Amino acid sequence: MSLPALPAEAHRILLLTRDDRAAARAAFAALPQERQVALVCETPMARRGELLDLAPSPELLIPALPEAELCFTVKAIGLADAGWVLEHATTEQIVACVDLDGWEDQTPDLSRVGEWLGAVAEAGEEALVPATHAIDPELLVLWLMDRIEVFLKPPDSEDDGWQPPAGGLTLDGQFYFRARKEDDDLGDIRSLLDALFRNDYWRYFRMLQGTVWELRAESEEWALRWRAGRLLDLGFPPFEEAMAIYGVLPARQLDELPPEGAFAPIGEWPLPVWMPRLPVTSAAEHSVFRALAALPEQERRSHLYAFLALANRVAVAERMPLGDAETIPRALERAAERVSAGLDHLVAARAVDPTEVLRRASLERLFRVGSTLSGDAPFAAPG
Repeated sequence: MSLPALPAEAHRILLLTRDDRAAARAAFAALPQERQVALVCETPMARRGELLDLAPSPELLIPALPEAELCFTVKAIGLADAGWVLEHATTEQIVACVDLDGWEDQTPDLSRVGEWLGAVAEAGEEALVPATHAIDPELLVLWLMDRIEVFLKPPDSEDDGWQPPAGGLTLDGQFYFRARKEDDDLGDIRSLLDALFRNDYWRYFRMLQGTVWELRAESEEWALRWRAGRLLDLGFPPFEEAMAIYGVLPARQLDELPPEGAFAPIGEWPLPVWMPRLPVTSAAEHSVFRALAALPEQERRSHLYAFLALANRVAVAERMPLGDAETIPRALERAAERVSAGLDHLVAARAVDPTEVLRRASLERLFRVGSTLSGDAPFAAPG
């Protein structure tokens, strides 16, 4: 699928910034907020920061962006330079960004988690402290474990001659910490711990105590569990469930078409991305889009939501990085290829109209037919 072009309205406004930035701001401010959100999400990633910089009320616009769209936008701007965006993001958005971009498959990417925390820190303590409350404590403890050793001063230290560890730093005279790597100055960790120490001592205590006593494997298990629940709310199912769409069908089932009334249309659900502009026309390359174009609008809309849910399952099953903007087009293309193959097969095998197939068979069923016919698994199943 082709990359989105710069919308004409965005092109006009951004063109104004060359000669009259005030006029550009006024033109963007004249749009209703719903249109401002749409314009940002429909603009290519590389230009979104320019539009957001023109926003008259970023504290209203940025929280209205879908979670994944905020993640993509911040990454396009650059985490090191996006503090001014995250300053206005909600804690739910920040947690979603970390969930989407701070993991490598089922394992936390702790260096990436640190980059997001650093970006939030650049937004100021007003953003950082609430974010540390929202991000799972197990994930924060894992990040600290990866960077520092923590030592707790014993209660009877004066009697037994206990000495702080060489190179140890402390904020309270009780917990001492030092870098695991010699070249790590711990600037970001010191800033975060200092903010917590001054604003929320018990959170500070919980983080350092957990770094001393908690087990890494247990923390990873709980962090993964909390993340999986939130991703499910965003439409990304667990890996094992997503894998079901690649279940190979027996040859005798490839030509089966469910009876009328067997297929229940999917309802609308809150998307983590802006509704993509799919090529649903009679001249589309993929047959599924040509068939969708022939459906009445309400039916078509239900199928489009089902198609996006299917693409999410493809992204999870094929282990695509959920925090990358390129993943959505890739997953949509894969879904379109496989569903179209299944649709074409049933149209030929049963001599029926494509719209009848869509009304009787779910898109997941068509995907399984197409995937079985293709005979190629794009990944290795887990052991």
